[in-house]
Amino acid sequence: MTGLIGKKLGMTSVFNEDGDQIPCTVFEIEPCVVTQVKNVEKDGYASVQFGYGDRKSKRVTNALKGHFRAAGVDPRVGLAEFRDFGMEDVELGAEVRLEDVFASGDKVHVTGKSKGKGFQGVVRRHGFSGVGMVTHGQHNRQRAPGSIGQSSDPSRVFKGTRMGGRMGNAQVTTRNLRVVALYPENNLLLIRGGVPGPKNGYVRIVKA
Repeated sequence: MTGLIGKKLGMTSVFNEDGDQIPCTVFEIEPCVVTQVKNVEKDGYASVQFGYGDRKSKRVTNALKGHFRAAGVDPRVGLAEFRDFGMEDVELGAEVRLEDVFASGDKVHVTGKSKGKGFQGVVRRHGFSGVGMVTHGQHNRQRAPGSIGQSSDPSRVFKGTRMGGRMGNAQVTTRNLRVVALYPENNLLLIRGGVPGPKNGYVRIVKA
């Protein structure tokens, strides 16, 4: 599971050799520092933990201060762990850069937290069509879900019935996207297509 943490900056488009316009999401991937290296003998599994983003020391708990001090790195915004990291000889405190992991043409999976949209009804949340503005005199029924229960048998609402509720603000993974271009001098990565999350939101980018 070779990957890094990036910040979603927004979307743009580029042209390929055939002149086709390709929609791309732009990520800023600053060098990630290794804050912990786990192995099978001591921890039961092998993984590499990265710290990303700069953070003021006064905004970090004492426990995390000790964790960063042991790794010999400055405090970071967050930590992310990648099991069975593909690179060999990763040392504590080392920096892993964009060009060390990704190359143009790679397939990747991108995981982020989708935008929260609050409590939504069935029309927006599940794509119900409503009653098409024909209510035969009923009041405020255009966007209602309709009947959800049964009669005396079984006399209950089944679990999983599509109804209104919270929408978004959930972890979403978009799979098998393709890396279009890298700009290591600016720490930028272009991936074809859209990915979950708002602008300036952090995402996990893992090689497929």
